[in-house]
Amino acid sequence: MKKLAIAFVLTLIATAGSFAQVDRSKLPASGPAPEIKIGEAETFTLDNGLKVFLVKNTKLPRVSFTLVLERDPIMEGDKAGMSDFVGEMMMAGTINRTKDQLDQEVDFIGASLSASSTSMFASSLKKHQGKVLELMADVLYNPVFPQDELDKLKKQALTGLAQSKDNPNAISSRLSSAVLYGKNHPYGESSNETTIKNIAVEDIKKYYATYFKPNIAYLAIVGDMDKAEAEKVVKQYFGKWQKSEVPKFTYPMPERASKRAVALVDRSSSVQSVINLTQPVKMKIGDEDYISSRLLNQILGGGSASRLFMNLREDKGYTYGAYSSIGADKLVATISANASVRTEVTDSAVYEFIYEIQNLVENGVTEEELAKAKAELSGSFGRSLEQPSTVANFALNTDRYKLPKDYYATYLQKLNALTVADINATAKRLIEPDKFIITTVGNGAEIKEKLAQFGEVTMYDNMGMPAKELTADADMTAEKVLENYLTAIGGEAKVKAIKTAKISMDATVMGTPLNLAFVYDSQNGRYGQKLSVAGNVMQKTTLADGKGSMSVQGNAIEMTEAQLSEAKLNSFLFPEAVYKENGYALTFDGLKDVDGTPAYKVIIAAASGAKLTNYYAQESGLKIKYENSASGDTFYSDYQAKDGVLLPMAWTIKSPAIPVPLEAKVTSMELNVPISDADVK
Repeated sequence: MKKLAIAFVLTLIATAGSFAQVDRSKLPASGPAPEIKIGEAETFTLDNGLKVFLVKNTKLPRVSFTLVLERDPIMEGDKAGMSDFVGEMMMAGTINRTKDQLDQEVDFIGASLSASSTSMFASSLKKHQGKVLELMADVLYNPVFPQDELDKLKKQALTGLAQSKDNPNAISSRLSSAVLYGKNHPYGESSNETTIKNIAVEDIKKYYATYFKPNIAYLAIVGDMDKAEAEKVVKQYFGKWQKSEVPKFTYPMPERASKRAVALVDRSSSVQSVINLTQPVKMKIGDEDYISSRLLNQILGGGSASRLFMNLREDKGYTYGAYSSIGADKLVATISANASVRTEVTDSAVYEFIYEIQNLVENGVTEEELAKAKAELSGSFGRSLEQPSTVANFALNTDRYKLPKDYYATYLQKLNALTVADINATAKRLIEPDKFIITTVGNGAEIKEKLAQFGEVTMYDNMGMPAKELTADADMTAEKVLENYLTAIGGEAKVKAIKTAKISMDATVMGTPLNLAFVYDSQNGRYGQKLSVAGNVMQKTTLADGKGSMSVQGNAIEMTEAQLSEAKLNSFLFPEAVYKENGYALTFDGLKDVDGTPAYKVIIAAASGAKLTNYYAQESGLKIKYENSASGDTFYSDYQAKDGVLLPMAWTIKSPAIPVPLEAKVTSMELNVPISDADVK
C-alpha cells in the first residue's frame, strides 16, 4: 500500500509539472490534417454525350436531379437581358401542359422544378421520382415559349430596371462590371430599356435550340438510387436528347488599370457612399494560388474578424461591415474590397482600404492570422460535407476543371500545408495595390473633390456609362433657374394668385391601391398630406399655427424643430416663389443629366440645415425632379394648364420605403378653394 501511495504521489507531481510547462498564451499546434474520406460519385456517360454523376444517399427518401450546361459566356448585344428570360419561358408551358397544369402537377407531389439559361433542377420524394422526371423531360424537350409570358417578363424586367437605377448597390454592381470588363465583354454588358424591348420569342427559341444540348451537359443525381437504376432512368428520360455542335467563344483577358483611378456615380440624395475597390484576376479552381487565395482573402476581409472589418467597423466606426473577395472563374474573376460608409467619411474609408491592402501585400500576414484562417476554412469545408450535394459538386468540378481525382480528398492537407511565406507570395502575385479602380456611388458634390487624391475621377451615370459632359451657361445662377421656371409655368403673377389647393392622386404598388392627398394653404401657412392604402389612412403630416405633427397609423408625434424646418420646405405648392422671402439659401450646382434630359441642379437649404435639391429642364425650364435624402426622389411629368398655370399631373416616386417606383396620377385638383382646419388635419 505504501508503494502504491508513493507511486500515486509521484504521478501527481509529474502531472502537475506537465501542466506547469503549458504556455496558455499560445494556441496549441494543430495536428496533421487528415485525408478526408469523401464518398465518391459514380459516373457514366450516355451515347449523346451527357455526363452523369450519382451520389447515393439513403438517409432521406428523396432524389434530386441537377442539369448543368457547360457553355462559354455569350455576348447578347442589343438583346442584353435575353438569357434572364430563358428559364421562366421554358417553365411557362409545354406542348402537353399549360403553365398552370405544370405548376399544379409539381405542387401535387410536393416536388420542385425550375430552369435557367444554363441549368435545370428537379427534386421529389423517391416514390414520385418517375413523375418528376416526366415533368422535367417535358420541360426540357417540349417548351412552347408563349408570347404572353414573355410580355409579362419584359414588363417585370423594366420595372426592376427602373428600381435598380435608384438602388445604390445595384448601381455599384453595374458600374464595377462596366469599368472592369468593358461593355464589349459578356461580364460587362448590362440590359437597358431598349435591349429588353428588343427581345422577341424567336430569340428565346434560338438560344434554346443552340445551347440545350446533351454533349455540353452534366447531370448530377443525389438520393436513394444505385448506379444500375440511375443508368436505367437516365437513358429512359434523357437518352433521346439529340446532341449537336455548340458555338464556342473566346475573349481577351481584361487588363488592369495602369494606375489607381476613381469611377464615380453622383447620387446626390445618398447619405452613404457605396465603395468598391476592384481589379480583374485570372483565377480558377485548381490553380496554383487558388487555395492560398482563400486563406489570403479570409485574413483581409473574409469575415467579422478580418483586417478590413476590424479596421473600418470596430476601430473607426465607418460602416456596419467591410469585406473582400477573391473570385474564381474559368474566364476571368475579380479581387474586390467593399463597404457602405457615411458620406462624410468616404475618403477616410477609401484611405483605410488602400492602407490595409498595401500593408497585406508589403508586410504579409502573421502566423496567428494564418492559423485562425485555416481553422475557419477547415470548419466551413467540413460542414459542407454534411450535404450530399457537396459531393456531387466536387465530382462536377473535378471533371469541369480537370482536377486530380484526389483534389478534394486532400483539400485540407493542401490547405494546412500552406505557410506564411506561401500566403505572402500569393498576395504579391495576385494583388497590385496601385492598380485598383475605386468605384463609388454617392453624393458627388460632397465627395468628388476628396476622392481626387486617390486617382483621376471619372463620372458615370447610373447605368455604368460615362456621364455626359454637360456645361451650363456661364452666367446661369440659381436665381435665374427659378425665374425661368416660374416663367415657364405661367409667370410669377399667376403663380402667386393661387393661394390654396386640394390635390388627390391615385397609384398602385404591387397590386395595392394607394391615394395621396395634399392640402396647401399658403395664405395661412397651413399644409396637410395624407397617405391611404386600400382606403385606410396610414400616414398624415400636418403643419398649422407654426407647429407640425406626423401621424403613422393613428400614432401622432410632434415634429422637432429640424423636422418642422424640413417639412416647411415642402409645404408650398410653388415653393420657388417664396424661397427668397423665406430666407432659404440657394446654390447652383451646374447642369446634370436626369435620365437623358439636361437639367439645372439647384440646392435649397434652410438656416436649420434642412436641405432639398430640385432639377429644372434646361430646354423647357420645368421642374422634372425633386430629391430628398430622407424621402427619396420624385420625378414630375405630364404638365397641364390649370387656371393658367402648368402643373405636373404625373409623379414617379422612388423611396427607400417602397419596393418599386410608385407611379401616381392626379385624379382631382381644386385651386383657390376654401380650406378648413378639418381639411388640413
